[in-house]
Amino acid sequence: MRIAIDAMGGDHAPKEIVLGAMDAVQDIKNLQITLVGDEEKINQYLTNSERIEILHTDEVITGDDEPVRAVRRKKNSSMVKAAAEVKEGRADACISAGNTGALMSAGLFVIGRIPGIDRPALSPTLPTLEGEGFLMLDVGANVDAKPNHLLQYAIMGSVYAEKVRSIKNPRVGLLNIGTEDGKGNELTKKAFELMKKAPINFVGNVEARDLLNGVADVVITDGFSGNVALKTIEGTASVLFSMIKETFMSSLKTKLAAGLVKKDLKGLKDKLDYSEYGGAALFGLAAPVVKAHGSSNHRAIYSAIKQTCHMVDHHVIETIKETVESMQVDEEETE
Repeated sequence: MRIAIDAMGGDHAPKEIVLGAMDAVQDIKNLQITLVGDEEKINQYLTNSERIEILHTDEVITGDDEPVRAVRRKKNSSMVKAAAEVKEGRADACISAGNTGALMSAGLFVIGRIPGIDRPALSPTLPTLEGEGFLMLDVGANVDAKPNHLLQYAIMGSVYAEKVRSIKNPRVGLLNIGTEDGKGNELTKKAFELMKKAPINFVGNVEARDLLNGVADVVITDGFSGNVALKTIEGTASVLFSMIKETFMSSLKTKLAAGLVKKDLKGLKDKLDYSEYGGAALFGLAAPVVKAHGSSNHRAIYSAIKQTCHMVDHHVIETIKETVESMQVDEEETE
């Protein structure tokens, strides 16, 4: 298995990308990695090149670039060339911590979509209280969606949860303003009816306040609502830990208490740490494409690589294709 990685994408590239790649090849057998980017800069941190190759390019898509224009004009950028490695069959998947919109565009224009999938979805795994986590899609790939798009997200998310996260018969919920049937706007009402008939374990509407309680293994929503929910969760976690730290550092008594529960607090922080869950998969593309968090450290990159390997090993894309094709056949037979 070979994975192409955009070594120049993200806030801490290429150092953390390279360190994460070296960790991954040490732990994952038969893994080969192509680091795409500035060879001189990569070699500053590459102390072990076993099963790691470098594809040199000095062009980079930045966070300030307009996504579609950048992908079309910067064809020699590290991100576009990583996607091209997949398209041309030299890699099985690609990863980038760079510009999210550009990675989506590179995936669409270079790698292409799964037949029958109208729009890809950005899908991270988010933490829950019991530590299992849940998959949410979409969280920003498409701010507008139609009911059929949400149905496709539900099918792709269910396949991923079962094949990669090893959840038997994963519970799929639709994010809404209430749990009762018939709640929501026209989008959610129509999507609800479609999901009831789909070959998934649809548990109905779920509310945002219950997400971290593990109310569902897969949560479906449009990209606008999903992105708001994602940023709210991330922001709340960050503020919460800042408040806890401020409280424990406020006096000698609380500092002593902090020392006693330091290990427990670290365990709690790890539960809410995005780096433990890998990156956000772009479901709907013809090959695995994973968006790592922009501020990823080497640990988060390692997790994203491990996640991507699971997608390849468990033939997630192929299973999604087969599921979508079988649904299309069923629809034709019932017409």
